[in-house]
Amino acid sequence: MADTQDLLFELGCEELPPTTLTTLRDHLLSGVCAGLKEANLSFGKTHSFATPRRLAIWVESVETSQQDIQVEKRGPAMAAAYDADGNPSKAALGFSRGCSVDFSELGTLKTDKGEWLSYNTLEKGQAATALIPSIIDKALTRLPIAKRMRWGSSNEAFVRPVHSIVLLFGNEVINSQFFGVKASNTSFGHRFHAPDVITINSASSYNEQLSSAFVIASFEERKTLIEQQAKQAAQAVNGIAYIEPALLDEIAALVEYPVAITGSFDEHFLALPKEVLITTMQTNQKYFPVLDKDDALLANFITISNIQSSNPLSVSHGNERVIRPRLSDAEFFWQQDMKSTLADRIPSLDNVVFQHKLGSIGEKTKRVEKLSTELATRLGYNVALASRAALLSKTDLITDMVGEFASLQGVIGRYYAIENAEPEEVADALQEQYLPKQSGGVLPASQTGITLALADKLDTLVGIFSIGLLPTGDKDPFALRRASLGILRIIIESNLNLDLKDVIEFAAKNFTHTFDIDNTKKQVLNFLLERLKGYCLSKNYSAEQFASVASVLCTNPVDFMSRIRAVSEFSQLNEAASLGEANKRIQNLLKKAPNNVSALFDASLLSDKQEIDLYHQLQSIEQQVNPLIEQHQYIEALKVLSTLKDPIDAFFEHVFIMAEDESIKNSRLALLSNIHAKFIKIADISMI
Repeated sequence: MADTQDLLFELGCEELPPTTLTTLRDHLLSGVCAGLKEANLSFGKTHSFATPRRLAIWVESVETSQQDIQVEKRGPAMAAAYDADGNPSKAALGFSRGCSVDFSELGTLKTDKGEWLSYNTLEKGQAATALIPSIIDKALTRLPIAKRMRWGSSNEAFVRPVHSIVLLFGNEVINSQFFGVKASNTSFGHRFHAPDVITINSASSYNEQLSSAFVIASFEERKTLIEQQAKQAAQAVNGIAYIEPALLDEIAALVEYPVAITGSFDEHFLALPKEVLITTMQTNQKYFPVLDKDDALLANFITISNIQSSNPLSVSHGNERVIRPRLSDAEFFWQQDMKSTLADRIPSLDNVVFQHKLGSIGEKTKRVEKLSTELATRLGYNVALASRAALLSKTDLITDMVGEFASLQGVIGRYYAIENAEPEEVADALQEQYLPKQSGGVLPASQTGITLALADKLDTLVGIFSIGLLPTGDKDPFALRRASLGILRIIIESNLNLDLKDVIEFAAKNFTHTFDIDNTKKQVLNFLLERLKGYCLSKNYSAEQFASVASVLCTNPVDFMSRIRAVSEFSQLNEAASLGEANKRIQNLLKKAPNNVSALFDASLLSDKQEIDLYHQLQSIEQQVNPLIEQHQYIEALKVLSTLKDPIDAFFEHVFIMAEDESIKNSRLALLSNIHAKFIKIADISMI
């Protein structure tokens, strides 16, 4: 069994960006592991650590050296190894020099393809200590850092200035340096509680030693500890901590030794919308809000300190002094905004640019209003409410409150609409227009919200495509992928009878600038269908099942999902494989048939028992299949069609289709064409 040692690497630096901390940690670990694998050094369990001031990895049981490898090098063919005088050729001598040996030390390699000069040698494996520094250096170089910085007089560059490096293999320091800092076995603890140097004894003791120095090195441990402390602190004031995962991650990336402290604010601020107070606490101060059992906001907050204060009450009062002016600002914004209604702000939207080629937000609002009216009419929804919601949809963007808290767009619109005595469904729609906000997120619930959300997303999608700003790679500044998936989810999960071609046409006709309308509509449709494919794959349908429905040009998402469900269920039937192959064979035969072959069918020309049986079976099920397809009962239709399996099999086995008599051949092809036409009304089952 090979000798192994544990590997520990720690990079100590100034405070790292909290939003990228775990990304840097994960890429460092994966980069080192990839390097070890590439070097053929086996290893065991891995661990990673990340705090605001350090990135570290611990890799267990790393082989101390590479395995020795028997290397065989093949040279020139024996026919070219000697010249006419029997002396080694230039090619042979060049091969020996390349192997750093005398020609006499070369051997021969015989295979069934010939005989060549060869050289065999045992290549000694390198020590892991000689390989690890370059492996780590390569991993550090490849970290996803958008902008590196330099410090001091050095030319070294990293996301933040580097102060220390720990590199242990077993109990020994590997002699190396990174970013101009020599590796050692000394780390550092908490900036205030334990600033002295710590000598790390081994990789296995690293986490415990840092913990003793007031540093919780594991990001996950800190997250868990912060969550536990926040919940306990909230319980102490008879509340429940409101903990959003993103904020929890950010706070865990800001502290090394978390300590929860509770504070409070004046209860009169609770008259403001809950979302405003929560956003102020979360975004500006990184506080956890506190709710009561009924989900109402309490006049308390929880902050996570990075020190264990001897006077926590003083820390609490300090945070209370900081939050008070923030809440006062929010109160001022609310009071100022209340001086005008949302309707009063409509004309001002003409002064705000949406996109310079597509005009102002006012122009977008007018387009969305037209599209909302058309959609509401088509869906049988309240047209007046849809029109009103569309006209008010973007007015909250020019309020002081949204100017300060951009993430509250829509939310503030709903509150102000209620204050302005707008219909409740209009108010709800102003918030619902932005749904869903993420993959799998909640969808609009009201009919007016559904209409507005669809209209707003469709207008943006078609408009941006019309000026050629298509998403590329990971760049999607207008979030068109999210908007497209939102359109599809709203239509599918709200069971709306809408065709993508129609809604794209609705949206496109409202633009007045010059653009290639046909090409734009085609691009938008294809873009939506690509998102539909992703949606179907996420629901565990196969790519083949998606393709079988897409091939029949179904562009109604609800109908598309009905078909793919039917195809999925049909594929489980015993007859599915045989019928799929039969349809594939039929399609190949029809490539040789006249375009109007179906019209050439003549039942009187059928003579073989098998073709007559197939014809009668098709006739007997036609009256069942056609109504089922019209009623979108696709699986029932496919089950009826599956009864054709045996007669189709018998037909192919006993009937010579490509008869010499042209009329007989065309009648047989026409019979197959009629069968294929029944299936293709649902999907192309030959693709599954």
